[in-house]
Amino acid sequence: MKTYQDLIALQDNEAERRKFIISAIEDHKGSELYNTARDAELYFDHKNPTILNYQKYLYNQFGQKVPDIWAPNNKIASDWYSFFVTQGVSYLLGNGVTFGKNDTKEKLGKEFDKRVQDVTTAAVNGSVAFGFWNKDHIDVFPLTEFVPLYDEENGALRAGIRFWQVEENRPLRATLYEEDGYTDYIKRKSEEDLQFLNTGKRPYIELVKTSDIDGEEIYGGRNYPSFPVIPMFNRRKVSELKGNRGTIDAYDLIISGLVNNVHEGELIYWILKNCGGMDMLDDAKFVEQLKMTRVAHVDNDDGQGADAESHTVSVPFEASAESLDRLKEQLFKDFMALDVNVITANATNDQIQAAYEPLNAKNDLFEFEVIEFVDALLELCG
Repeated sequence: MKTYQDLIALQDNEAERRKFIISAIEDHKGSELYNTARDAELYFDHKNPTILNYQKYLYNQFGQKVPDIWAPNNKIASDWYSFFVTQGVSYLLGNGVTFGKNDTKEKLGKEFDKRVQDVTTAAVNGSVAFGFWNKDHIDVFPLTEFVPLYDEENGALRAGIRFWQVEENRPLRATLYEEDGYTDYIKRKSEEDLQFLNTGKRPYIELVKTSDIDGEEIYGGRNYPSFPVIPMFNRRKVSELKGNRGTIDAYDLIISGLVNNVHEGELIYWILKNCGGMDMLDDAKFVEQLKMTRVAHVDNDDGQGADAESHTVSVPFEASAESLDRLKEQLFKDFMALDVNVITANATNDQIQAAYEPLNAKNDLFEFEVIEFVDALLELCG
């Protein structure tokens, strides 16, 4: 993990600083923190990477693992993760942020409430996210596109690298944020090293004067009193996916298997009598013909010829349904979420408050992180 001190050590060597930026991005993308945040974003987008990449396999007579092309392979990804994250963020910030002074929110940008929700959601997914105060509004940097460079002595965020790339074969853009300004870089496919995108380091606030003759002209600039990228941490400083992924995957695998079994109708296997001369290829052709025409040709007039018998195995629906119910209950407990289904029409106030208690407890912890983020932003803006 690269630190702020590693960057400062290269302050007078621009060529080494460019190599440092590339190295820091590669190290970051290879870290467990980044990969967890990336997967959490996929779960949040209703794309369970475990179930979507799942493939059934069989072992042939030679012991080789081959894809099972016969069995149904529906892949159903639940939306539980997105539901729990959205419920928590909306419960805490659904009504926006309230300040003592009425004009405070106006000074923080028209979409301030939405940006706070965005950085909060990104923090829940990635364990931490970053808000960049960009003159008159907040830009949100999720962990999947920002490399934090912490001070190894006090743990403060002192610098960072935002990076993005449309595809692997497209140019890599990177911006190095420091306390005394920012620098834009680009690495094109035809170039081995990063290049300045503009003219080197620039101040965060450019001073502009306008005249009828020259139009707009930049005559100077200034920076903020402190580093303008502010971290927001999730509670316990871990991704909400951490520890809950296995339960979600189990739920998705069971419901996918249940649907596959229903799609199959009933699990059917065949016993072929007096067919010792058939090999595995013949067996496959036999099953393929049955799947296509539902007809099997056998010769058993004298009782000594070939014969085929079908046998069925009932789909274990009850066991799967019970497993899904238990996993669902476990998910609500682990995410400390509100299950409105447990609140009956004649529930008392005590019962309703008890149902909300896990959600309240979780958001009480997270609220402190949001308050610290907003306090740091207000101090930065003066």
